Amino acid sequence: MTGDSPNAAQLKDIADPFVRELASLGRVRTYPKNSVFITEGDSSDTLFVVLKGKVKVFVSDNEGHEMILDTHGPGEYVGEMALDGNPRSANVMTLEQTTFSVVARDPIREAIRQNPDFALEMIARIIDRARLATNSVKHLALLDVYGRVARLLLEMAVEKDGKLAIPEKITQQEISERVGASRDMVSRIFRDLTAGGYISVENRIITINKKPPSKW
Repeated sequence: MTGDSPNAAQLKDIADPFVRELASLGRVRTYPKNSVFITEGDSSDTLFVVLKGKVKVFVSDNEGHEMILDTHGPGEYVGEMALDGNPRSANVMTLEQTTFSVVARDPIREAIRQNPDFALEMIARIIDRARLATNSVKHLALLDVYGRVARLLLEMAVEKDGKLAIPEKITQQEISERVGASRDMVSRIFRDLTAGGYISVENRIITINKKPPSKW
């Protein structure tokens, strides 16, 4: 694997001690925007810790339809499911130029052998992600499109200056890919939520003025 180990400046902004230790085991690599660096079905044994930038995890079909499973930024990681030696289970693409610490399986195994707490923490993280995946499947199966959109908006929103807003700029197309619906359907839901005063959108920043109803 090419590249140098992450330096102190690259690691200092990672608040999570476990992720910081994980990143220290790898080598730095940077990919340009829109690079698919993990492809579903590929064989690989590396994990990617995001040092700077942003990525999306998605699945797609032969006709080009996509569904976004998640997005990750600095201090988060992707690719851990390949550590068992099986093929990749999803695609991952950079949404902007992104710098990673790329960690191979052998250094992770050595860290596990030397530190049982490291192993327990990694198992706990994988279990958490499995729970999130289960909840996502449940919501896809049991909620209608409106329910999935409302849930996503509330999950992504953070409080700032007394208001709930989604800090990242997100398009209706990206939302449709996250909830497994057409862009036209999401656009209609946004028009209704805006007309009802539940949300407002300015410069692609979505502000939640009041909690959307559970059903529409």
